[in-house]
Amino acid sequence: MDRSSSLCPKRLFGLCVCLLLVAGCQSSGGEESADSSASQSDVKSTFSGSYPIGVVCTTGMVADVVRNVGGEHVDVTQLMGEGVDPHLFKPTPGDVSLLSGADVTFYSGLHLEGHLADVFSRMQSKKPTHAVTKQIDPAHLIQVEGELHDPHVWFDVSIWSEGIGLVAEVLSEFDPSHQDDYAAAADEYRAKLQTLDTECRERLAKIPEKQRVLVTAHDAFQYFGRAYGIEVRAIQGVSTESEAGLREMNELIGFIVENRIKAVFVETSVSDANIEALIAGCKAEGHTVEKGAALFSDAMGAEGTREGTYEGMIRHNVEAISKALR
Repeated sequence: MDRSSSLCPKRLFGLCVCLLLVAGCQSSGGEESADSSASQSDVKSTFSGSYPIGVVCTTGMVADVVRNVGGEHVDVTQLMGEGVDPHLFKPTPGDVSLLSGADVTFYSGLHLEGHLADVFSRMQSKKPTHAVTKQIDPAHLIQVEGELHDPHVWFDVSIWSEGIGLVAEVLSEFDPSHQDDYAAAADEYRAKLQTLDTECRERLAKIPEKQRVLVTAHDAFQYFGRAYGIEVRAIQGVSTESEAGLREMNELIGFIVENRIKAVFVETSVSDANIEALIAGCKAEGHTVEKGAALFSDAMGAEGTREGTYEGMIRHNVEAISKALR
């Protein structure tokens, strides 16, 4: 679907507003200011009563929650598609126009979409604009530096489920006439993810304990590892904007060789150059390590495929990891 065709042109702001917003799209130094705003009670609903409601979401994982909760009442436009790295994503004027024209906007938060932080902050005073991670219990988050938290919460299915209620609440406030529909859909989706969480635990538990080591291109799987009993190692840090150092690379090669790790994994939204270098380094040390099937980390698969849904994406990763490490 053409992203620009899904929103009514009369909702778009003027070009000058878009340009002002683009000018403000610089990465902030800490958590997004929009994340820390606990209430939007001063933002009045501007719902015209016309369906479906125009919703813009950043990542596929966020869009999947909104589609499941909103159902036929929402028309979801997803900014970042297959293979797009949200850490590096910089909005075009067209992207800002889509955001400006939305009735409601959802994003992941926890600084995942750093280059959009100022845009979200400006939008909050004008329309419902929410991070789906906003109501996640802080005790469930992994702290990485100062007040910053690891944003890859969707890899613990039980934690990601905590954002479902926020989506249902926002849509119900905007469109009270379908509150019961949103609540029922949220309950149904929550039950599906509970089943998915159980499947993940059962399947990954079959990997021999000594082989439960996941080596990836960047550090996106710490929630996954904590939830499902997998040790996680990575070449790059939590953000793909960080660079892999020679010392860290050599240390990881030594770890893989010493522990006879069977496989390492590339990611669909991250260059495989570092993984190839890692494999070559291990081979030079006399240990052959396989390249496992590509994992979906910061982006889901193509629309219309199994991996183009959150449940399908998680199942693909679990199957790939289980097959390579067992």
